[in-house]
Amino acid sequence: MNGLKTIFAELLGLFVEDGSFAVAIFVWLGLVWFVVPRVPLPRVVQGPLLFAGLLAILLESVLRAARRPR
Repeated sequence: MNGLKTIFAELLGLFVEDGSFAVAIFVWLGLVWFVVPRVPLPRVVQGPLLFAGLLAILLESVLRAARRPR
C-alpha cells in the first residue's frame, strides 16, 4: 500500500510540482472566464489578455523558484 502512495505522489508531482502555481493558473482562468464576457472588450484583446496573465504567473513562479535555495 505504501508503494502505491509513492507511485501516486510521483505521478502527481509530474503534473503539479508547485501547488501555488497550479492554483494561480486556475484562479486566472476562472477570473478571465467570468469577467471577459461581462466586460465589453474587443475580441482581439481577449486572447492576449489570457496569455499575458498566464505569462505573468509563469514568470513569477520561475523567479520564485530561482530564489529558492537548493
